[in-house]
Amino acid sequence: MKTIIHFVVSALAIIVTAYILPGVSVEGPLVAFILAVVLGAINTFLRPVLIMLTLPLSIITLGLFVLVINALLVLLASYIVPGFAVASFWSAFLFGIVLAIVSWVLQKFEKN
Repeated sequence: MKTIIHFVVSALAIIVTAYILPGVSVEGPLVAFILAVVLGAINTFLRPVLIMLTLPLSIITLGLFVLVINALLVLLASYIVPGFAVASFWSAFLFGIVLAIVSWVLQKFEKN
């Protein structure tokens, strides 16, 4: 049950973030929920591998390269999930940052 609530909160964060940012579109709540599940799977399985492979570059850039990896994973999710579109790399980059902030704020409410 806790996992479903987490994905619903993530889907709400995706909808809010897509509303805030130009260049990102989500067709509806079901697409946002599917995107939350896909991003969760990508972040669980693919992100750690990419971070380990690019660890020297991340160390040189003081961890900022992780934001680039995030943007690339958002672009990957946009190719996987129909109904979710990202206009450019920079839109995906901003989407990753804003989504992290909105998710953090919403999860503060989730715990109470």
